[in-house]
Amino acid sequence: MQGFFSLVSCFQTQSEPAFCGLATLSVVLNALRIDPGRRWKGPWRWFDESMLDCCEHLDTVRTKGITFGKVACLAHCSGADVRPFRADQATLADLRRHLVRCASSQDCHLVVSYHRKLLGQTGTGHFSPIGGYHAGEDMALILDVARFKYPPHWVPLPLLWEAMNTIDEATGLLRGFMLISRNNGAPSLICTVSCRDESWQSMAKYCIEDVPNLLKDESVDSVLTILSRIVNHLPPNAGNLIKWVIEVRRKEEGGSRLNGEANEIPFLKEKVLQQIRDTKLFRLLHKLQCSKQPCRSCSSSRDEDSIAQSAASVCCQGDALLNENLSTSNGFCIRETCSECVQVDDEGAKIFTTSSLVSEGNEQGVDKLSPISLSETCSCKSNSSNGTVKNPSSTDILTVLLLSLHPSTWLGIEGEKLKAEFQSLVSTDSLPDALKLEILHLRRQLRYLKACQEKEAYEDPLSNDAC
Repeated sequence: MQGFFSLVSCFQTQSEPAFCGLATLSVVLNALRIDPGRRWKGPWRWFDESMLDCCEHLDTVRTKGITFGKVACLAHCSGADVRPFRADQATLADLRRHLVRCASSQDCHLVVSYHRKLLGQTGTGHFSPIGGYHAGEDMALILDVARFKYPPHWVPLPLLWEAMNTIDEATGLLRGFMLISRNNGAPSLICTVSCRDESWQSMAKYCIEDVPNLLKDESVDSVLTILSRIVNHLPPNAGNLIKWVIEVRRKEEGGSRLNGEANEIPFLKEKVLQQIRDTKLFRLLHKLQCSKQPCRSCSSSRDEDSIAQSAASVCCQGDALLNENLSTSNGFCIRETCSECVQVDDEGAKIFTTSSLVSEGNEQGVDKLSPISLSETCSCKSNSSNGTVKNPSSTDILTVLLLSLHPSTWLGIEGEKLKAEFQSLVSTDSLPDALKLEILHLRRQLRYLKACQEKEAYEDPLSNDAC
């Protein structure tokens, strides 16, 4: 019952009849102490059903429920590690083994998707977390998030397995269970992926299907031709998928300075960005983009490349926020700011800036640590060969994306010599360790989105899994 205490401290009632999947996930994510990365109400950072909207629109979930696969994807996007098992991918013995481990720990929780009818209950498909296991009776404690209908109750595990081994009529797939734990991996420094809007579907298709097909042409006779085709055929909404993790850190509660780990992050960002710009791939992309579209000082005109526009917009917003250039008309107000020069070991002098930011009536402290020599005001003015690295440009982001695609992407290039030349260009073997970790992080995320997209081919996005 060790896992029970962390779950019950976050236990909540689903706010809508069809929100059992969202309520279950909120309970588990909060029990695992995962930071949602945004405020819930006022200054508090806490998962709520209304925040779990990136894999399915809330209006759709409200009327139709949510699928097993979408709940797993939503948990992953929210910062958790997820291991889903449909009933045809596991056995009763497997369920028992995983349940014993989860019930004996506060670091991993088990969520079940089952049909209520087999438990003698009203309703159809339902999600709930499991709060404990009684080995002597072989029973599981269901923390039913529909608390207006059923309190927490014990169920014989074989009966629960039978209820999971049922088909969701909306998808034609079996229900099952999933293990959700905290992702303790190092966060991405430069790029991450998000399926908060529908762009991830078109972008996943582009990475998986379109790019390999673009290369299967005898007219592709040089590396620059390959890169030009890739850039020219980016989906219109590509910039919504690849986003920069803005260098804004929340102060520690009660503290006035960044903690030691947060102090290092701006330097690590600079280091990785410089490593990106040292690659031959970046230099070629920079040359290609500059020849086709000179920098427009972060203008957002409609004919601008979408990924460049997104990167420029984000970098300018982050830079303006930390340099007091956003007025109340933009929804932000800098209440107070102070800066000081600090000496950092082996790094020389740096500017430490602390600000009090007021947004939507809420006040939050933000800190920034930057090189004292910074004179740029926008990342898209950055040069590929010199100058202080500050924020990522569209070329940085595109470089990381191409490096993150699976090596098999390039196997369709005609001509062995050209194929070898391009594979050498996008190889991660000789990359510095910091950049290699960044690439592997994004590659894992893209692989997960690929798996989600493949499931979507078999799952109707509308599910009847509403209690």
